[in-house]
Amino acid sequence: MTGFRHRQWQLCRSQDTMVNRFPGVAVLKAQDLNGGTVMLRIHFTDGDLVRLQLADRPDPMWETVLSLQILRASYGSAIFNGWRRRVRDDLHRAGLAKTVRHLLFPLTPDASYFPDFLTPPEGLLGLGSGIEAVLATPRQRISRELHRLELPKPRPSWAGRLAAGERDMLSELGDGLAAYFRTAIAPYWDRICNDAQVDHASRGRHRRLGGIDAQLAGFWPMMRWRPPVLEVPKPFDKDLHLGGRGLILVPSFFCWYHPVALADPILPPTLVYPLHPASGPLGPGAPDLYARSTPSTALGRLIGRTRASVLGLTTQGATTSELARSAGISVATASQHAGVLREVGLITSRRDTNAVIHTLTPLGAALLGAGEATAGNGDETATRRRSRADSS
Repeated sequence: MTGFRHRQWQLCRSQDTMVNRFPGVAVLKAQDLNGGTVMLRIHFTDGDLVRLQLADRPDPMWETVLSLQILRASYGSAIFNGWRRRVRDDLHRAGLAKTVRHLLFPLTPDASYFPDFLTPPEGLLGLGSGIEAVLATPRQRISRELHRLELPKPRPSWAGRLAAGERDMLSELGDGLAAYFRTAIAPYWDRICNDAQVDHASRGRHRRLGGIDAQLAGFWPMMRWRPPVLEVPKPFDKDLHLGGRGLILVPSFFCWYHPVALADPILPPTLVYPLHPASGPLGPGAPDLYARSTPSTALGRLIGRTRASVLGLTTQGATTSELARSAGISVATASQHAGVLREVGLITSRRDTNAVIHTLTPLGAALLGAGEATAGNGDETATRRRSRADSS
């Protein structure tokens, strides 16, 4: 199974330029290689459709595991090579290279099984909650999942201690995961979450306009919705029956090629899917949304009731026409205001079929929040923090 997946990815990487820029193309290649029959089939009931959730930001535990795989891989060079170079240097400077090489890499092998206990559902509540859940994993489960993991030979000395649930070993793992996240992911977290918010707004719009069917159909070509089954390209054949438990879809910047699911079907159903980076690559030389988002001259242009209204209307994502209609202005004027807001980094804009969807950035949300704190009577919707996973 593992060998097949490696051969599949090698064929995709042979068209590296296309794969780097358009992850969906790589997924189509995987579908072609699978002959349209080998895949994960997720079966929904009516109750599962009602319980379908779309997280509005990545899960730091999933990003940790998947970024460890990306760090030592060679695919996705246009997006990740700058990040790889910077992070390798940063890990050495932080004294974490040994921990990553001897502990974290073996636990998160690329293109094969890794333990589910590393990506608990509590991760959506934040890194601290996720690591606490990892450390609280029952010893029997840790032992069972490590037994399934293909560890390097000779078997690392820490493996037996971790399988036995030794407190010191668990603490070392938790500290290693936290330190790696702070070094490799935290410096880029705002930009990663911004991409996720753009994606969330677009997929939420699909649901508002066309319902759940339209939202699931919008994941083509990375996966295919054939009611009541969601088909996900995989190098193996498997059926997952949700049975009324629902499904949570989690965006990931470091997920590459095709969505990833938990290996154990008994666990809460989760499917992590790749984001299309809206803000470009990470690392040196990448466009920095925040370094250029606060010039006083640019922010001075934002003063005015109409432009502030347009900014507030982007909290859930809106097209130019919707901005114009809600703000009571012409489409041309709405487009002009959106252009200024985008120029100073307060919103991002993404084309979706025949429309352009404008979405608030973290900086824009902070500005709206500060405005409400000062005035005391701002738009409540513009500053309310959305839940980490909602049904839109």
